[in-house]
Amino acid sequence: MNKITIEFFHDVICSFCFPMSYRMRKLFELMPEVEIVHRSFALVKTEADFDAMFGSRAKAKDEILTHWSQANFNDDLHRFNIAGMKKADFPFPTSMKGLLACKAAGLTAGQGGYWDVFDAIQNALFVENRNVEDQSVIDDCVRASGIDFDTWQRHYQSQETLDAVENDLQLVKEYQITSVPTLVINGKHRINGAQPLSRLVKAVQDVAAEDK
Repeated sequence: MNKITIEFFHDVICSFCFPMSYRMRKLFELMPEVEIVHRSFALVKTEADFDAMFGSRAKAKDEILTHWSQANFNDDLHRFNIAGMKKADFPFPTSMKGLLACKAAGLTAGQGGYWDVFDAIQNALFVENRNVEDQSVIDDCVRASGIDFDTWQRHYQSQETLDAVENDLQLVKEYQITSVPTLVINGKHRINGAQPLSRLVKAVQDVAAEDK
């Protein structure tokens, strides 16, 4: 197979990215020769984005939980704890702290480190119903991933990490990506949404055959 690189655009607070990450791991098990590059996408970069999308941050939760219901149906393992999130008393989190945490993990321990922290943060939100905008929760997720915490913390606080996230967000504009999860294969072939594993495998095979 010719070299296949998949850029996986996602956000830690994106409900459909949760089942998609699980399927991307399955894809990587089947096709370990495929390079998967994780890219940031900010659904809610600042609190003001809640106002633009939902009228206010307070109003966001009810609508977002309908997305969780749809994503839970899509999820192969049906892992979402929607009842628990309804009882949670924190405002729905914004994107940037989690995205910075993941990018810092990537700078610390490569794409695998990024992926482990990304999945840990998503699990904390969707299954454990923890506030992933709370620094202590993010720190717990990083420690649980097993990467070196002190090195991660230095990256997390650095301008380099913020620049790396912003570079991804600029790439989002260049690719004209408007939603996540989105895959970009070899810089030109696009898959939108949390698609079944069978479709992901076929897409990679089709791209490999076309490029060959």
